[in-house]
Amino acid sequence: MKIKEIKIGKVSIPLKKAFKTALREVHSAEDIIIKVIADTGEVGYGNAPPTAVITGDSQDSVIAAIRDTIGPKIIGMEVDNLERILTTIEGAMLHNHSAKAALDIAVHDLFGKLYGIPLYKLFGGYRSTMTTDLTISVNAPEEMVRDSLEAIAEGYTELKLKVGTDVQMDIKRVKAIRQAIGSEVKIRLDANQGWLPKEAVRIIRKFEDMDLGIELIEQPVKAHDFAGLKFVTDNVETNIMADESSFGPYEVFTLLSMRACDLINIKLMKAGGLHNAAKIANIAETMGVQCMMGCMLESKVGITAAASIAGGKKIITKTDLDAAVLLAADPVVGGVSFTKNQIRLSDAPGLGITDVHGWQEIL
Repeated sequence: MKIKEIKIGKVSIPLKKAFKTALREVHSAEDIIIKVIADTGEVGYGNAPPTAVITGDSQDSVIAAIRDTIGPKIIGMEVDNLERILTTIEGAMLHNHSAKAALDIAVHDLFGKLYGIPLYKLFGGYRSTMTTDLTISVNAPEEMVRDSLEAIAEGYTELKLKVGTDVQMDIKRVKAIRQAIGSEVKIRLDANQGWLPKEAVRIIRKFEDMDLGIELIEQPVKAHDFAGLKFVTDNVETNIMADESSFGPYEVFTLLSMRACDLINIKLMKAGGLHNAAKIANIAETMGVQCMMGCMLESKVGITAAASIAGGKKIITKTDLDAAVLLAADPVVGGVSFTKNQIRLSDAPGLGITDVHGWQEIL
C-alpha cells in the first residue's frame, strides 16, 4: 500500500453555545479535514483545527503547509514504513504542528487499516473506554452555575471551568459553582495563561483556604514562562498542569526536568500528531508524571485520534475530549461514540471512520 494522493477539505460546524476562554471566543468549529488516499483506494482521515492563538496556525497556513511543502514529500511512500513517513513529516519544515498532526493522524489511520488493527491497540490497548470532563466557558457566575448544573444533569462527573479573565470574578465563579453542585463532582480550572505567577499563587491559595476542592489548575501563567510555572507549582498545594507550555517532547522534557509542573496536558495539534504525543507520554511515564489527553475545538476525527492514544497509554489518566459534544452536529461517520460522559473506542481498523458529511474539498 502506497500513498497516492492527498486531498484537503474543510467542514464548518456550529457550536451549541459560544465557547469562551481567557484567550478567545468561538461560535463554530472550522476544521481542516484531509484524506490521504492509498493506491488501493483506502482512505486515511486526518484533521487540523486552526487555533492561531495557541498553535500559531491559521487555516491558510495549514492548507499551504500540507499542499505545498509536507504533503508532496510523502507521496509514493509505503504505508507500512510508518517511521520513515512520520520522520519525513516532522522534518519537512519547522513549526506548523497542526498541519503535521493532520498528516500524522491520516497516515496512522491508513496503517491501522493496512494491518486491520484499531489505533488504540497499536498504542498499547490499555483501555477501550474512558471518562471525559465537560468544559464550562467563562461567563458571569450565574451563567456558569446554570451550565454546570446542566452538565451534571447530563451525566458529567468532572467539570473543567474556564477562568483567568478577572481574579476576583474567578473566585466568585468557582465559589458559586462549588456551592451549587456539591462536593462530589470534580472541578478542574483552566486559566489559559490568564494570571501572573504571584497573582496565581494568591488566588490558588485562596481557593485552598476556601476548601473548594479543586482537582487541578491548568496553565495559570504565560506559555513561555517556565520559571513562573515552576514558581506557582512550588508555592501551592493544588496540582498544576502544563498545557500551552507543553507543546512537544522537548518542552515536556524541559518542564519535567525543572519540576515546573505536576501534570502534562497532551494535545495532538501542539505535539504535531500521534507520533510525538506517544513520545510525550513515554517521557512523562519515565518521570512518574500523569497526563491528560486534551483537544482543540475540532471534529470527531481528531477526537477519535486523541482518544486512541489515551486508550493505549496507561499514563494518560485523564481526558478532556469534549469538543465533539460541544458541536451542534456530528458530520463524522464512525470513530468514537459518546454515552453521557463515557467515550467508547471502536474496534474497527484505524480510526474506524468511513466518511465525513459536508466535507468540501479545497482545490
